[in-house]
Amino acid sequence: MDIQKTALYNYHKELGAKFVSFAGYEMPVQYTPGIVEEHKLTRSNAGLFDVSHMGQLLIEGNEELATELEKIIPIDLKKIKLNQSKYSFLTNDAGGIYDDLIVTKVQKGFNIILNAACKNSDFKIISSSLKNKFKIILHKNLSLIALQGPKSSEILDKIISGVSSLKFMNGNKFSYNGKDLYITRSGYTGEDGFEISIPNEFVEDLAKKLISQDVKPIGLGARDTLRLEAGLCLYGHDINESTSPIEANLKWAISKRRREEGGFTGYEKIKSDLNGSLNRLRVGVKPEGKIIAREGVKIFSEDDKEIGSITSGTFGPSVNGPIAMGYVKLNFSKPGTKILLEVRGKKYGAKISELPFYKKNYVR
Repeated sequence: MDIQKTALYNYHKELGAKFVSFAGYEMPVQYTPGIVEEHKLTRSNAGLFDVSHMGQLLIEGNEELATELEKIIPIDLKKIKLNQSKYSFLTNDAGGIYDDLIVTKVQKGFNIILNAACKNSDFKIISSSLKNKFKIILHKNLSLIALQGPKSSEILDKIISGVSSLKFMNGNKFSYNGKDLYITRSGYTGEDGFEISIPNEFVEDLAKKLISQDVKPIGLGARDTLRLEAGLCLYGHDINESTSPIEANLKWAISKRRREEGGFTGYEKIKSDLNGSLNRLRVGVKPEGKIIAREGVKIFSEDDKEIGSITSGTFGPSVNGPIAMGYVKLNFSKPGTKILLEVRGKKYGAKISELPFYKKNYVR
């Protein structure tokens, strides 16, 4: 398969990016300052992320569309307000997660942001479920950039007037150089910030304007440490097709009406998990000392019985220590529970932790 490049690829090179292949794209993993410094800059000022590899899907339709989409997406799409965004997922027959996504109600129907590695299969799943009743566009001509950090609102408002009035998980159309953009106040870092959908031909101009305002470019490396400190899942690691939203500790993302009424793919398994058959749960893990527990590390109880495994692990620059997430048997999921982690054949102490590790700074 050909490796794809985003519209900002050449600009990333100018900025000194190191690249990695990710979800079929050549993406910047870090710049000259390095992952830890980029992480800290996002927490203290503002960082610019190229997330154009993500899928941007528009489905046009009226109330009938909401009814049909509710069969595969477990949120209350009939109650979602115009320009409001909701986190959700596409579920499969076994109650697992095909993908996690952000759904925004727009004038024409719904915008859905899909994970890069899943976007083509998501398109097929959604199209098949909707039986060609509605117009569905997986955009190829749009870029997506994220401006994240405590100064992001002040900086972006100087360039695109009015964005600072957006509420968290809400969006709207704005004009830039006479062209329409769609901006939501959202992100994947635990900080205040914005995601900007913009035509490919204008994205470099906007990126340069932001960088000229003391915004720093941030790669995938810091994006991962930021999201893990914020306790946010990475698809294909912390959640996948064999993970139910309930065991992933994402019950809050299924609307109350949908939890009670069902009517969506995989509801029987999800209902069963809700009603007491749950046997494992996604938890935070804090290793003792400096040991980093990476994905795949086995988790043991204090009496040396295997009880789970790590799905994401790193050093958290803002918490100044190692952090991880993983799944453990339900009776070991209480914060403070002491556990053991097997790293390179040796066992190290750790404990179950509350999530997130770092207090989120969203503007509500």
